[in-house]
Amino acid sequence: MTGQATCRDTVFAGLPACELALPTGDRLVVALHGAHVLSWVSGGQEQLYLSPQSVMDGQAAIRGGVPVCFPQFNQRGPMADRLPKHGFARNVAWQADAPDLRADHARLTLRLSDNAQTLAWWPQAFELQLQIDLSSAEVQLTLRVHNTDTQPLAFSGALHTYLAVPDVTVATLHGLGGQPEWDSLSDTHALAADALRFVAEFDRVYEADAKTSAQALTLNQTLRISQSPSWANTVVWNPAQDLCKRLADMPDEGWRHMLCVEAAQVYEPITLSAGGRWEGWQRLQALAH
Repeated sequence: MTGQATCRDTVFAGLPACELALPTGDRLVVALHGAHVLSWVSGGQEQLYLSPQSVMDGQAAIRGGVPVCFPQFNQRGPMADRLPKHGFARNVAWQADAPDLRADHARLTLRLSDNAQTLAWWPQAFELQLQIDLSSAEVQLTLRVHNTDTQPLAFSGALHTYLAVPDVTVATLHGLGGQPEWDSLSDTHALAADALRFVAEFDRVYEADAKTSAQALTLNQTLRISQSPSWANTVVWNPAQDLCKRLADMPDEGWRHMLCVEAAQVYEPITLSAGGRWEGWQRLQALAH
């Protein structure tokens, strides 16, 4: 198939967005609000879950897709009492650079720097980049943090990816077997099973290592998920029925059709000295079946 990748400005549910597309039919939509990836279609199938009840007002966090959590994960962080849950990066507008487009690959980088809005939450100078690389049957998201301040910068966070599944109650996730596992619901520690299954509310944090990155995880044998070793953790989450009913921006049965598999920094913040840089990526690959 011949042709060139494209990038066009668009509007998604009222939000300014960019759509990347390949001649193969693969396409990705990212909102400028939060640098939030809303959709990734490969092989004619939507690979991400986006709640149809998500608030799209350009202020609230979006439910689904790939939220960028920074500078804290959940309410764990050096300024947990002042920052919104999962930080502020997913609640503010980013700017898009000019895309890099080739026949079989599209790259788009979005940026966020400290401004009056972020400084009201967090007295820190910084620059974030989210680099999106779309190729056939694959997308990689790379988050970069640059400490542009004269003081140290401490952060945690995640690429909080919502994956689409036909029915999570029959889904299996392989690849974390034997990894240290913290079940946040029961506050218990164990080693992960070879195959994770989701028949009740599930919220667990795994210690990631080079093995996790090299071997990757597989979801339903249709999607491969990997992450850079610079992320210390992998988080797996599904709200199940009872919690989902209490989430105003999720339909009651939305939990059945999603599973979060997140590249994350949960327990220990990363600290960058003045001028320091960090990057971490997550890669999703659709498998032929």
